[in-house]
Amino acid sequence: MNRSRMLILAAAAFVVAVAVTAFTYKALRDRLQPSVDDSTQIVVAAQGASVGALLQEADLRLAPWPRAVPLQGSFQRISDVVGRGVVTPMVLNEPILESKLAATGAGGGLTATIPDGMRAVGVKVNDVIGVAGFVVPGSRVDIILSGSPARNGEVEMSKVFLENIQVLAAGQNVTNDANGKPQSVQVVTLLVTPEDSEKLALASVDGRIQLSLRNPLDLDRMDPKAVRRESLYGASSASPEKPPSPAPKPSGAGVAARKIEPPAPVVQPTPQPAPPAPVVVVPAKLKLQLIQGTETETVTFEKKTEAPGGGN
Repeated sequence: MNRSRMLILAAAAFVVAVAVTAFTYKALRDRLQPSVDDSTQIVVAAQGASVGALLQEADLRLAPWPRAVPLQGSFQRISDVVGRGVVTPMVLNEPILESKLAATGAGGGLTATIPDGMRAVGVKVNDVIGVAGFVVPGSRVDIILSGSPARNGEVEMSKVFLENIQVLAAGQNVTNDANGKPQSVQVVTLLVTPEDSEKLALASVDGRIQLSLRNPLDLDRMDPKAVRRESLYGASSASPEKPPSPAPKPSGAGVAARKIEPPAPVVQPTPQPAPPAPVVVVPAKLKLQLIQGTETETVTFEKKTEAPGGGN
């Protein structure tokens, strides 16, 4: 009797445990997987896309996205994205946004990455001007002009005349290396305004330009003063001061200017030399030792010195 009761209780407990487990699983599944009505479909990248590439159907796919979190600028149809140029690199499963694509009909390549109102200008560089190849697409540079305003063929001053300029391309590369390796190229393409493009073209003719690599997070414009060659040798870079103009001469009717003669120099008397100190002659002394038996005696004599020019 006791054994049968225990089996019945065990079976009832098992049934209750299974029911609780099934209910919990269903509740968690419904919470973690929203229903079809709670999500929508947006266009994402089926594979990575580089700058300037034209998107094709093979590069795109649809993926679910929660309706509660709308993504501004996203697309719901693949046909709205096909044929658009990429202006920002994309990775796998990244949502396709309007801000990452060129305008409809703009095509691909470098021209698709140029914003409205901006211009792309190429600059000839070498290993020195291009900072040993570290000027790559996406980096920011300052442009330094060295030359002479008088156009005499000499380098008299240097000036940073363009700041925080974006590099669009290095050679024919519109993307930088994934490992940050330098790119040795002969031309870099800069993104500038139309006014700055005129300055850059004129600087390339009348002087020598050099690129100064800067931190992309540093957006401050310093506008440093021009440096002249004289300042490198300790002289002031400012223009030399003019000598003071002479005082005007007195003038008037019937008054003749009188010439002011300088005062006569004062002649200082020449001091007489001091008389020489008298020479004291110490008389020479002679010592004579007398020995008489066991007694010894020393006798000192002074030697007489005759005066110069004296007689016998």
